[in-house]
Amino acid sequence: MKLLVFLLALAAVYLEVGSRFSQPKVQVYTYNPAKFGEENTVICHVSEFHPPDIRIQLFKNGEEINKAVQTDLSFKKNWHFHLTKHIETTLVRGDKFMCKVLHGTYSGKDFDWEANM
Repeated sequence: MKLLVFLLALAAVYLEVGSRFSQPKVQVYTYNPAKFGEENTVICHVSEFHPPDIRIQLFKNGEEINKAVQTDLSFKKNWHFHLTKHIETTLVRGDKFMCKVLHGTYSGKDFDWEANM
Protein backbone atom coordinates (compact mmCIF):
# COMPACT_ATOMS: atom_id res chain seq x y z
CA MET A 1 0.00 0.00 0.00
CA LYS A 2 2.83 2.41 0.87
CA LEU A 3 4.44 1.66 -2.48
CA LEU A 4 1.22 2.51 -4.33
CA VAL A 5 0.88 5.83 -2.47
CA PHE A 6 4.52 6.63 -3.19
CA LEU A 7 4.12 5.85 -6.91
CA LEU A 8 0.97 7.97 -7.14
CA ALA A 9 2.73 10.88 -5.42
CA LEU A 10 5.73 10.50 -7.72
CA ALA A 11 3.44 10.45 -10.78
CA ALA A 12 1.67 13.61 -9.59
CA VAL A 13 4.97 15.45 -9.16
CA TYR A 14 6.18 14.25 -12.56
CA LEU A 15 3.00 15.41 -14.28
CA GLU A 16 3.13 18.78 -12.53
CA VAL A 17 6.74 19.43 -13.54
CA GLY A 18 6.16 18.11 -17.06
CA SER A 19 3.16 20.34 -17.54
CA ARG A 20 5.33 23.40 -16.98
CA PHE A 21 7.44 22.86 -20.10
CA SER A 22 7.03 25.95 -22.24
CA GLN A 23 8.66 26.61 -25.57
CA PRO A 24 10.57 29.88 -25.79
CA LYS A 25 9.32 32.97 -27.56
CA VAL A 26 12.20 34.51 -29.57
CA GLN A 27 12.57 38.08 -30.86
CA VAL A 28 15.52 39.53 -32.80
CA TYR A 29 15.68 43.31 -33.14
CA THR A 30 17.91 46.38 -32.80
CA TYR A 31 17.93 48.71 -29.83
CA ASN A 32 17.65 51.83 -32.03
CA PRO A 33 16.08 52.20 -35.48
CA ALA A 34 18.55 50.64 -37.91
CA LYS A 35 20.77 52.92 -40.03
CA PHE A 36 23.70 51.72 -42.13
CA GLY A 37 27.08 52.96 -40.95
CA GLU A 38 25.89 53.67 -37.41
CA GLU A 39 26.60 51.67 -34.27
CA ASN A 40 23.63 49.84 -32.83
CA THR A 41 22.86 46.89 -30.59
CA VAL A 42 21.44 43.70 -32.12
CA ILE A 43 19.39 41.86 -29.52
CA CYS A 44 18.11 38.30 -29.27
CA HIS A 45 15.48 38.21 -26.53
CA VAL A 46 14.18 34.80 -25.46
CA SER A 47 11.22 34.65 -23.07
CA GLU A 48 8.38 32.55 -21.63
CA PHE A 49 10.39 29.31 -21.44
CA HIS A 50 10.58 26.60 -18.78
CA PRO A 51 12.69 24.78 -17.61
CA PRO A 52 15.64 27.17 -17.52
CA ASP A 53 18.12 24.94 -19.40
CA ILE A 54 18.65 26.82 -22.65
CA ARG A 55 21.40 27.74 -25.11
CA ILE A 56 21.32 30.91 -27.19
CA GLN A 57 23.71 31.51 -30.08
CA LEU A 58 24.00 34.80 -31.97
CA PHE A 59 25.45 34.76 -35.51
CA LYS A 60 26.55 37.44 -37.96
CA ASN A 61 26.74 36.40 -41.61
CA GLY A 62 26.75 32.72 -40.64
CA GLU A 63 29.53 32.91 -38.04
CA GLU A 64 28.86 32.69 -34.31
CA ILE A 65 29.64 35.87 -32.41
CA ASN A 66 31.74 34.70 -29.47
CA LYS A 67 31.90 38.17 -27.91
CA ALA A 68 28.10 38.49 -27.64
CA VAL A 69 27.02 39.39 -24.11
CA GLN A 70 24.36 37.35 -22.32
CA THR A 71 22.30 38.69 -19.43
CA ASP A 72 21.63 36.80 -16.23
CA LEU A 73 18.71 34.39 -16.26
CA SER A 74 15.55 35.96 -14.82
CA PHE A 75 12.07 34.64 -14.18
CA LYS A 76 8.52 35.77 -13.53
CA LYS A 77 6.15 34.60 -10.78
CA ASN A 78 4.85 31.82 -13.04
CA TRP A 79 8.41 30.39 -13.32
CA HIS A 80 8.71 31.31 -16.98
CA PHE A 81 12.23 32.48 -17.68
CA HIS A 82 13.72 35.14 -19.95
CA LEU A 83 17.22 35.81 -21.20
CA THR A 84 18.85 38.22 -23.66
CA LYS A 85 21.99 37.99 -25.76
CA HIS A 86 23.26 41.05 -27.61
CA ILE A 87 26.17 42.58 -29.52
CA GLU A 88 27.10 46.17 -30.30
CA THR A 89 28.03 46.53 -33.95
CA THR A 90 28.10 48.96 -36.85
CA LEU A 91 25.37 47.97 -39.29
CA VAL A 92 26.58 47.31 -42.84
CA ARG A 93 24.38 46.73 -45.89
CA GLY A 94 24.07 42.97 -46.49
CA ASP A 95 24.80 41.91 -42.90
CA LYS A 96 22.49 39.18 -41.67
CA PHE A 97 22.09 38.36 -37.97
CA MET A 98 20.64 35.11 -36.71
CA CYS A 99 19.66 33.85 -33.29
CA LYS A 100 19.55 30.10 -32.69
CA VAL A 101 17.83 28.72 -29.59
CA LEU A 102 18.24 25.20 -28.19
CA HIS A 103 15.77 24.29 -25.43
CA GLY A 104 14.71 20.74 -24.58
CA THR A 105 13.01 19.21 -27.59
CA TYR A 106 12.77 22.69 -29.13
CA SER A 107 15.99 23.02 -31.07
CA GLY A 108 17.49 24.22 -34.25
CA LYS A 109 14.99 26.93 -35.12
CA ASP A 110 16.72 30.02 -36.48
CA PHE A 111 15.45 33.59 -36.15
CA ASP A 112 16.87 36.11 -38.63
CA TRP A 113 17.19 39.88 -38.69
CA GLU A 114 18.16 41.91 -41.73
CA ALA A 115 18.05 45.67 -42.08
CA ASN A 116 15.21 46.81 -44.35
CA MET A 117 16.57 50.26 -45.10
